[in-house]
Amino acid sequence: MSSTQFDGDIDSFVSYLKSNRGLSANTLKAYRADLTACLHLFELRGVTDLNEITLDDLRSWMAVESRDHARSSMARKTVAVRGFFAWAYEHGLTTTDPAATLMTPSIPSTLPAVLTESQAEQLLDVAEHAVATNQYKDDGGAAAAPGSGKAAGKTADKSADTVNRNEAPARADKRDSARVVAESQRNAAILELLYATGIRVAELVSMDIVDVDFSNRTIKVTGKGNKQRVVPFGLPAQRALETWLEQGRPVLARTATDAAKSRATNALFLGARGGRIDQRIARDIVHRAAREAGVPDISPHALRHSAATHMLDGGADLREVQEMLGHSSLKTTQRYTHVSIEQLKNRYGQAFPRA
Repeated sequence: MSSTQFDGDIDSFVSYLKSNRGLSANTLKAYRADLTACLHLFELRGVTDLNEITLDDLRSWMAVESRDHARSSMARKTVAVRGFFAWAYEHGLTTTDPAATLMTPSIPSTLPAVLTESQAEQLLDVAEHAVATNQYKDDGGAAAAPGSGKAAGKTADKSADTVNRNEAPARADKRDSARVVAESQRNAAILELLYATGIRVAELVSMDIVDVDFSNRTIKVTGKGNKQRVVPFGLPAQRALETWLEQGRPVLARTATDAAKSRATNALFLGARGGRIDQRIARDIVHRAAREAGVPDISPHALRHSAATHMLDGGADLREVQEMLGHSSLKTTQRYTHVSIEQLKNRYGQAFPRA
């Protein structure tokens, strides 16, 4: 990221947002990058003082940026710049607010991509089947090797060296097999929890074991702006979580280095090396599971959309779904009612003879 002579002002603004707005770390990072890029452009044009920037300059910046960015990204960039100049004016850094009338690009209203209920069922069934299949293979590999009675007597004269050479690869294979089983148990638990609760992938990877309350079958979720909410989950998710925590997690935890172990002691989900799982791996798990299940390729966020839509289809109240998803605005949640209506229209068209 390019540095500018305005970095100090940007730092102060970001600190202000962190203290007063409770924005997430990802949002603050995006705002910082947006502002740095904007002010760097003006610096290249010879601007040395924020007071030199006019509304026309900002419109020119938007024209340049919009060549390479989607409208949704431009909307975020514009919000960041407007917020910065409003803050600068309020704190006496500028004598006017040139961004006060800067218009945010309109974003086309698109319906979120969702799975049908049968596709979601298929996705979770395949993940569950993978656990059973890998456990079966692991049990087969763990079967006692022949070598008792007369057969054992015939091999008793083998040297210790030969025995050790044979046992080492077997132990390595056993460890690899146990890790594969553990990862399939983790993947199934992740898919079940994402669909059962509709939580965001960032919320999933930040969860600790203590955030799961099996007695009430709920999880404590820390969402955007560090707002906490309690979300219920069903019996399939409970079974998958219990299997992961009792059988799979200890296997992956043993592979952790001391540094990773100290950072992931309480983490609900672990990566292959025993550290806290990151968002990239969680996303890859969902994409890979969709391919293996033969359903449309989806992201964790699309699984969240699917959960919300299916809850509304099942008769859930819009306010309840809003609370469960952690939406600050009911308008955001209302998008899913449009998806439900579209699905109803499609079913109507297929089933009704005079559609």
